Amino acid sequence: MNRKPLLELRGLGKDYGERTAVGAIDLDVIEGEILGLVGPNSSGKTTLLRLLSKVHAPDRGEIRFRGRPLGAVGRLALAREVAVVPQKEQLAFSISVEELTLMGRYPRGAGRLFEGAEDLARARDAMALAGVLDLGDHPVDTLGGGERQRALLARALAQEPRVLLLDEPTSHLDLLHQRHLVGLLRRLNRERGITVVFVSHDLNLAGELADRLLLVSGGRMIRLGPPREVLNEVVLEQAYGCPVWVERLVPSGRPVVLGVRL
Repeated sequence: MNRKPLLELRGLGKDYGERTAVGAIDLDVIEGEILGLVGPNSSGKTTLLRLLSKVHAPDRGEIRFRGRPLGAVGRLALAREVAVVPQKEQLAFSISVEELTLMGRYPRGAGRLFEGAEDLARARDAMALAGVLDLGDHPVDTLGGGERQRALLARALAQEPRVLLLDEPTSHLDLLHQRHLVGLLRRLNRERGITVVFVSHDLNLAGELADRLLLVSGGRMIRLGPPREVLNEVVLEQAYGCPVWVERLVPSGRPVVLGVRL
């Protein structure tokens, strides 16, 4: 991959009290790639995503975005380029799916009192992509977990971002909608050049979707590379602390994690 780094992480560290959530991470996120963050529970994956989205500030090291310190990039300017799909979000008041999606247009028209026709068109396009166009008038707080997850994705897409950060994007989705999401992320990446960084506990889905995987454990980098190198029995045992069974599909050679060896 000969493209330039979009995000540069150097010596990145974050603590919560006496616990180190992320320690000494060095990583380049390449423009136009799909990067998966995988690892056991409490390994630092979500913290990394929050650092990249500027929700949290690092305690050590730095992040550079397009060559600039991330701390020097204003939140509004960052929101024009980076959109976040959280695993869950508690809304302060009841709004419809369409209203939630239109919130994603704020960075494109900050200071305006009302959305225009283009905003509404972009929002409806985003809702259609996320598969929630028919839920536009439904209150978000009445939706099931999978529908709510897709509504949050619609809001992110309405921002027209160049970077998508997703935390466990398939955790509430059934198999059909998982397939739809994976296909959508691939299309956005290939056709629009959107850089995708996502967290997943599903190693096989991550290996299917990502160009590269970053495996972390205890806040430390265990392995960074293509899925065939990371989804390796020895490497996974080092991260998860238990023997793991991995097979390779014929003829592609793609690794498939079958489970824990008992």
